[in-house]
Amino acid sequence: MGSSDRLFNRQRTVHEVLGGGLVADVILWRRSKLTWGILVVTLAAWVVFEISGYTLLSLSSCVLLLLTTILFLWAKSAAILNRPSPPLPEMHISEDMMNDVAAFARTHINAVLLAFQNIALGKDTWMFFKVAISLLLISVVGSLTDFLTTGYTSYGSAVQFYSKLSEGYISKVQQWIAEQKKLS
Repeated sequence: MGSSDRLFNRQRTVHEVLGGGLVADVILWRRSKLTWGILVVTLAAWVVFEISGYTLLSLSSCVLLLLTTILFLWAKSAAILNRPSPPLPEMHISEDMMNDVAAFARTHINAVLLAFQNIALGKDTWMFFKVAISLLLISVVGSLTDFLTTGYTSYGSAVQFYSKLSEGYISKVQQWIAEQKKLS
């Protein structure tokens, strides 16, 4: 399929943009059994969180406490029984990696702050209306459901719609654009 057959003259397909591998197949529902499996496991995890009353932070804390306790007791018992200590990889974060993360975060935070400044000073009216409408919609939808459910359904719906229906709509949109060019 040439670039002229794609909407907005895209050079690559969505599958290629997402990396073209297993992750792209899962996101675009091309491996539906695996995608359903991931959704079922995610749903089960969500149900466990809802029923148990745990939050992600409290569950992570309990798991890390259990892991630390097991490793501590293993190391102490290994010293007493003259056995080898538990095998642990060397764990550290390099300074270069942290500098890259900091630079990335700084760039994006500065872009958001600049947009906020332009809105606050009245320089970008269109952006103000886009932000205001977006925040209003998020507030309304957020009052009806929780964040995870909203995220799962909106993301899944958007990906499903785009992957299944985009190619059929692309030709119709291109025909409409060609008609509009003829009229003008």
